[in-house]
Amino acid sequence: MTNPANFGSDNTSGVSPEIMAALETANQGSASAYGADPWTGRLQDRFAEIFGTDVAVFPVATGSAANVLGLSMLTPRHGAIYCHAEAHIQEDECGAPEFYTGAKLMPLEGPHAKLEPEVLAAALALTGSRPPHQVEPAALSISQASELGACYRPAEIAALSELVRSYGMALHMDGARLANALAFLDCSPADATWRAGVDVLSFGATKNGAMAAEAVVFFRPELADAFPYRRKQGGHLFSKMRFLSAQLEAYLNDDLWLRNARHANAAAQQLSAGLLAVPGAELAHPVEANEIFMALPEAVVAGLEAEGQNFHRWPGGSPDQPLIRLVTAFNTTDQSVGDFIAAAARQAAA
Repeated sequence: MTNPANFGSDNTSGVSPEIMAALETANQGSASAYGADPWTGRLQDRFAEIFGTDVAVFPVATGSAANVLGLSMLTPRHGAIYCHAEAHIQEDECGAPEFYTGAKLMPLEGPHAKLEPEVLAAALALTGSRPPHQVEPAALSISQASELGACYRPAEIAALSELVRSYGMALHMDGARLANALAFLDCSPADATWRAGVDVLSFGATKNGAMAAEAVVFFRPELADAFPYRRKQGGHLFSKMRFLSAQLEAYLNDDLWLRNARHANAAAQQLSAGLLAVPGAELAHPVEANEIFMALPEAVVAGLEAEGQNFHRWPGGSPDQPLIRLVTAFNTTDQSVGDFIAAAARQAAA
């Protein structure tokens, strides 16, 4: 194949035409700087409408910034942030959470990169016996969808929130793929966030059609009192903020964010179903959003790599049956899915 699709990540996808058009519109003329523009001004009401409650919303450019700056409002420097051992804040943010919060990350295990109340309860039961020698539990961060593509049900979030609140902690959600999770769960944004006990949300858009736009959403606006200063210190108070806000406004308009996510999820279902027909194929985790973790024979994986197919080998599996990750996106085509399935079948038959 001369131009195979890239299933390495949804970060490799382009920009939704609707969002590109919104950027072109925002580029006409001038506008007040540092968020005093009409696009940013409209976001508060738009997010409040989407989530069905008053919120404080702050655009930033990256998911890492959304995570670490949001978490910095929830924990003192002597605090502890609990998360899954495979969470993005633990594995993929170069120590930024510790750098910006001063807090200690406390990684825990759980199936499909999700945390369970029993595991968290056991960890929290070990705290508080030796102040000031121990860090103080301050926040729990969960990823929706998880790093292994699984989705928390609202009842699961509520159970974690109830436990967290019993310790006086706050609940943060890394929603880099929140739209994909909502598309799978078929529930309202409110039911999967603040109604289930989420205090602060890192709202993702870049993986799902934006150019570079995320937001920190406070469901308890009082937690955001000092956030404008923290965002400035973190280098994410953009002078031309309208270009971030225009992306987010277009992303939410006419349910584009959910339509994009449904498309990506459907492509993942189609791709995983086709690959399961390959001899020796086995799913390592449920396909609930737009990520697929599939074990395939080494000969098939090596053959796909030799063809120039784009995906990632992933930790796990075995030498004879390695694990790979494939990620679909809002612009994944039926043709690209079919081509990859055909390539895998061809390599299996070689």
